[in-house]
Amino acid sequence: MTKTTLINRITIQKNLCVNKALSRSPVLSPGFFFISLLSLFLISAFSNTAQAQGEIKNDSTVQVSRQWYEKFKIRGYVQGRYNRLLETNPNLGCEQCDKSWGENGGFFLRRVRIIFYGQISERVYFYIQPDFASSATSTNLQFGQLRDAYMDIGFDRKNEFRVRIGQSKIPYGFENMQSSQNRMPLDRNDGINSAVANERDLGAFFYWAPTSARALFSSLVKDGLKGSGDYGVFGFGFYNGQTANRPDLNNNRHVVARLSYPFKIGNQVIEPGIQGYTGYYVMASSQLSPGIKTNADKNYLDERVAASFILYPKPFGIIAEYNIGRGPEFNKETDSIEVQNLQGGHVTLSYQLRFKNKQILIPFTRAQYYDGGKKHETDARSYTVRELEIGVEWQPVPQFEFVAMYTMSSRRYEDFIKQDNLQNGNLLRLQAQINF
Repeated sequence: MTKTTLINRITIQKNLCVNKALSRSPVLSPGFFFISLLSLFLISAFSNTAQAQGEIKNDSTVQVSRQWYEKFKIRGYVQGRYNRLLETNPNLGCEQCDKSWGENGGFFLRRVRIIFYGQISERVYFYIQPDFASSATSTNLQFGQLRDAYMDIGFDRKNEFRVRIGQSKIPYGFENMQSSQNRMPLDRNDGINSAVANERDLGAFFYWAPTSARALFSSLVKDGLKGSGDYGVFGFGFYNGQTANRPDLNNNRHVVARLSYPFKIGNQVIEPGIQGYTGYYVMASSQLSPGIKTNADKNYLDERVAASFILYPKPFGIIAEYNIGRGPEFNKETDSIEVQNLQGGHVTLSYQLRFKNKQILIPFTRAQYYDGGKKHETDARSYTVRELEIGVEWQPVPQFEFVAMYTMSSRRYEDFIKQDNLQNGNLLRLQAQINF
């Protein structure tokens, strides 16, 4: 017998008692009348309270407000490296890639990232990522430095239209946007990455993607298919142009736009894309060697356009990108920095093997080429890079990854002080990564 049924029976019996009393006594005393009303009131109140409790207990749609600390999450990863095995040329280096290449390189923490992020309201999302493996100088390592700090503001309830404000990745190049936590080769390719050092800058960007595309972008990362994340089907924005953690120097903004669309063909997912940017880059005084010649205002045209093609590894994968453009580059014939043509790109092939014990093994190879300047390095160094990498990524558990990669490299990199500098060499590179 339920509590409600019991209460109803008590109410009926009480009413019968009252009726009998009324039939026996034609005259009601004030005391009897008061006691009867009080009894009915208490029984009714008890009945309503019990029914309300039962409704609350059985109602699964009751919303419980979340505390502020329940609206964001924390995750991160750490990468430790060693690059000196089977090394044939200690003078071969790559400033953009990994400062532990070559002479005096040893065990090295490449990245120590802790990420704070969350959808703190229906239309407001935030993302903050510091890195604790930054180098203040060549002899001082493991300093904290901001990588990302931005907010996404949605224009609709599904956040298909949104604007991103703050320091974030520039939507240029698939491998640039892809997190280093997910990338197979240990460093980004020179051709695309030379567009934006550290891939980031301060700015405001508009992104649009339908809900279906946003869900696919998310699944490509969650399912271990090495996705780039959600930078929209269409992106457009303005940014300072001096790269991350550096102030603007010319009161002019760079402009960038990108269009890409992931779609399924059978079991495969393909994502073609095109992107471009334009602006003026300022060579800061700290980047210049004494005696080098520059423009009077040190402003240089900086513009590129790139095409991307991605076949996600199910199980065979392809990442192919190429860009052309113009930008500042050191010219040793005139000892000056001039606007010159540039071009370069890469092709990465991979094959993802998934075993019954949930381990993952991904053999991969990448060939890359770049001929042009690197505006963010000393004197906008002039580069010609030809490189082939063969490696394998092993994931015994989702929380741990190990990469072994053999690099065969030819790099010409020249500035005002270091001219006629061509370095060839091979090396075996190792990386251990923990995800949390």
